Amino acid sequence: MGFVKSYEEIAKAYRETGEFYDAEMLAVVWETKPEIVARLLPPPLKPSSRPLALAFVANYPRTNFGVTYLEAALFLRAELNGEAGVYCLSMPVTNDMAMAGGREVYGYPKKIARIELNRNGQDVEGWAERHGVRFFEIRAKLTGKFNVEGAQNTFSEILSGNGESVVVAYNFKHFPAPEGGAFDYHPRLIREEVEFRPSSIEGGEAEIVMKPSDFDPWAEVEVVKLLGAIHTKGNNSMQKGKVVAEADPAEFAPYAFLKWDM
Repeated sequence: MGFVKSYEEIAKAYRETGEFYDAEMLAVVWETKPEIVARLLPPPLKPSSRPLALAFVANYPRTNFGVTYLEAALFLRAELNGEAGVYCLSMPVTNDMAMAGGREVYGYPKKIARIELNRNGQDVEGWAERHGVRFFEIRAKLTGKFNVEGAQNTFSEILSGNGESVVVAYNFKHFPAPEGGAFDYHPRLIREEVEFRPSSIEGGEAEIVMKPSDFDPWAEVEVVKLLGAIHTKGNNSMQKGKVVAEADPAEFAPYAFLKWDM
């Protein structure tokens, strides 16, 4: 093992999919304002018929790529050519290799953060913090009763891409040019699927707190109606991604700072 790898080492490290074993996740869904979704989605992504936001805190204790870490994420419901999915606004993690892999391969806007996820009986809480600001905190009581009746149907809709337990994620992959003032290449829209195989699913009422932060502005996605939370345990598979569109650099530039504290 060294700075230059042999082809045998490269082949040994290759993984067809990213596998997450015994993953634990606490997710919450809410309705926000349509104008917020419209303002935050870069073209060619379009808002879905319902202005939904999804956030989670997760613990990945074992993977097939040798990295264990915690993760949080904020998504908006979006569509591309009529196919529903989610667009990732932010994905803090606790491990540098998890950050590099997600950003450089799929375009996920990852940053290093402090993250916690804890459960005590029916009570589950999780939070994410950077620069001394706990910008996202979720608490749920897993009684089976949601904040809004029928919230389980919304979760099922989001987690059932292609009729399976699959979430379609959209991210833009882009890097600044070394000369400055432009991109290395036209920003590429990546479509990627994550398959969920939960061994347990529990629902409940949730409350979230989002504190304003210049570096992690999750509070910008205003909560109009909180629907509820689900807590899951099980195995997940991250599939290969695919470039499905390119964005005009000038048009995309205002949306290009999700990965940076600036």
